[in-house]
Amino acid sequence: MPTVLVIDDNPAIGAALDTLFSLYEIDTVFVDGPQAGLARLGEGGIDLVVQDMNFEADTTSGEEGVALFRAIRAGHPDLPVILLTAWTHLESAVELVKAGAADYLGKPWDDRKLLATVNNLLELSQTRQQLARRDASTQRRRRALDGLDLRGYVHADAATDAVLTLLGQVARSDLPVLVTGPNGCGKEKLAEILHANSAVRDGPYVAVNCGALPSELIEAELFGAEAGAYTGATRAREGKFEAAGGGTLFLDEIATLPMAGQVKLLRVLETGGFQRLGSNRERTVKVRVVSATNADLPALIAEGRFREDLYYRLNAIEVRVPALAERPDDILPLARHFLPPGRLLAEDAERALLRHAWPGNVRELRNTIQRAALLATGERIAARDLGLPAAAAQSASGMSTAMEAQEPDRAQIEAALARAGGVLAQAASELGMSRQALYRRLDRLGIPR
Repeated sequence: MPTVLVIDDNPAIGAALDTLFSLYEIDTVFVDGPQAGLARLGEGGIDLVVQDMNFEADTTSGEEGVALFRAIRAGHPDLPVILLTAWTHLESAVELVKAGAADYLGKPWDDRKLLATVNNLLELSQTRQQLARRDASTQRRRRALDGLDLRGYVHADAATDAVLTLLGQVARSDLPVLVTGPNGCGKEKLAEILHANSAVRDGPYVAVNCGALPSELIEAELFGAEAGAYTGATRAREGKFEAAGGGTLFLDEIATLPMAGQVKLLRVLETGGFQRLGSNRERTVKVRVVSATNADLPALIAEGRFREDLYYRLNAIEVRVPALAERPDDILPLARHFLPPGRLLAEDAERALLRHAWPGNVRELRNTIQRAALLATGERIAARDLGLPAAAAQSASGMSTAMEAQEPDRAQIEAALARAGGVLAQAASELGMSRQALYRRLDRLGIPR
């Protein structure tokens, strides 16, 4: 609940404002003089000040109010202040508005005007505070990424910052890393970032898609083969482990590796030794292994399709990549990144992109943007150009039909808060609610503010 500090020498003024504000879920704190007001401000928790211009008996010059306002502005430069003044002091009030006061109201005031002013200022004040906290949090997260080579990785979401921070922490070790996450979420790009920040970054980076290789060729692909080891092997060839020696080997879709390949991979991870297909000669290699999968490896272990000992070898450190829907602040930066030069996104297209669930993740987003850029007739891509399902389409008010027809549910509110970065005023505007109505809905649903 927002809190207004009323500084006035007349307790009746404080009582009247307390009664008025309480009807709109605004808390009121009353003090009877400048020094008490400044002391209360020092305790914090005040969102707006309503102050009188005169306090001592027989004083009508307004000088006390001017001095109080300047003291508030010096100590709390972003705190909105409304002046209560007699009409005889309008000139002083106007001068203070020019100096930074939010507004002034004559006594007696108009309740509707006062409430409108207070509500607007509270929304602006709380939005400013939330944005400041969000900016401070973003700056702290970004400082943790200073010095990392991100290979041009496009992101803006806190969830992605957390993943990149973890990558930076584990990159310098030589432990195997397992990158997990749904298809199309960018696991290979993160493996490249890990290599670029590792102790073997000057060595080779070799990527293998285990799911794209025939099962009979996987061993030869990974460990190499001697001439004549299989039909068509006319000469000896080195495998990916040898090629990645002194660097990083990225094994994508590791869950598709057949059992025979799993046994050999486990041995390499344990001993560093392997044999080429068709050879008895023991070879050794030092390589950082990074693997990735979208599969549930523990479930595959339970089904006997993946070795448990290999899982624990590969999973010394797990880096989970969230689905795109779990990092909504990445959607628009990525969409703009995928746009060809000279193309822009219209506002209705941006809203449609934010509302879509993106089951195909970043890959689906890239394909959607590239297709829209090809088919759109103008330089600005509209929602209709995206070809997204009708459920993601917007009404003229910017809200979906379901949201217009009924009060938003928990999922809709949480999604709006995520898109707004926790800024309540912005989320309320998107949901078509007043800030106070959103507060009440949050309280009823038990959603923390």
